[in-house]
Amino acid sequence: MPQSATILVIRFSAMGDVAMTAPILKELTKNYPEQKLLMVSRKAFRPFFNDIPNLSFFNFDPKNEHKGFFGLIRLFFQLRKMKIIAVADLHNNLRSKIIRLLFLFTGVKTSSVDKGRKEKSALIRKENKVLIPLQLMVSRYATVFEKLGFPFQLSNQLTCPECEKISNPLFPEKTGKWIGISPFAQHLQKVYPLHKMEAVVLKLAQIGYQIFIFGGTTDEENTADSWAKQHQNIFSVVKKIGMEEELKLISNLDVMLSMDSSGMHLASLKNIPVVSVWGATHPYAGFLGYGQSIDDAVQIALYCRPCSVYGNIPCYRGDFACMNQLNEDNVIEKVINKLKDAEATATDKTWKI
Repeated sequence: MPQSATILVIRFSAMGDVAMTAPILKELTKNYPEQKLLMVSRKAFRPFFNDIPNLSFFNFDPKNEHKGFFGLIRLFFQLRKMKIIAVADLHNNLRSKIIRLLFLFTGVKTSSVDKGRKEKSALIRKENKVLIPLQLMVSRYATVFEKLGFPFQLSNQLTCPECEKISNPLFPEKTGKWIGISPFAQHLQKVYPLHKMEAVVLKLAQIGYQIFIFGGTTDEENTADSWAKQHQNIFSVVKKIGMEEELKLISNLDVMLSMDSSGMHLASLKNIPVVSVWGATHPYAGFLGYGQSIDDAVQIALYCRPCSVYGNIPCYRGDFACMNQLNEDNVIEKVINKLKDAEATATDKTWKI
């Protein structure tokens, strides 16, 4: 396949899943530096791909221009003008399948991600649960490009973070360790109980760390603001800065504490190590952030875990033990130890996973 031709990459949503595709595309372009890529996704996610060479971004507008079946037809004809010679469908949902099939009918080579639904079903079922690590999603994404004729060895490693300049006068001067905390998630079964997380946030602030709270909704903004009022070392950035500035701030963090959510994947984009907290879901499902280590996952062993792939299924036990039994001190200790590990390995130029 000629490397100067353009590969269309489809991942319409959600934020964490879209963010997970960016490191793969970076690795692809390192191995194929002349290869052109066209990423189609929602406008809000464009900053994830700003530093990828030879990548163009196409806004997907599902609420207006590309709404419904005829909107997808319009999208297809718009994309077809871009001289697409291969389609990498990293979403594999109904919308992406329609676009993929339309390109296939015109003779364009296509490949789609295998989501591993059967293996994941065995991982989360109540009886005869098969608790084994499944293929990472980032690896599944890489396989899509291999099928299109672009194989490459996935390093799956964080490199030395590059602190980007932040000019917002609201932010304090960096004189100590900065910890980002992303305590929210789309689905409640992935959220550490907020009263427990509040205790974690306050303790880390009292120790002397500068804390930044990340989130997106109005309810999350209210929660983060209420925490920020309790200590001068706590700062909420929820709804106060845009995505580009948020990514710059993340590049200056020393560690991110996150749920199994987009916060983890945004940190991976900036090569920031993550201490991740897992409840109903499990790293074995394959959604651990690019370059992150399972040794930095905070979780407890329960016969019922995991009970969900995406955290969208209510706890069938009714006690949410996977999170309620997870002690706050364990989370705090993991974060502090990660910071100490970073100091001990400060002379290394690469984070070893």
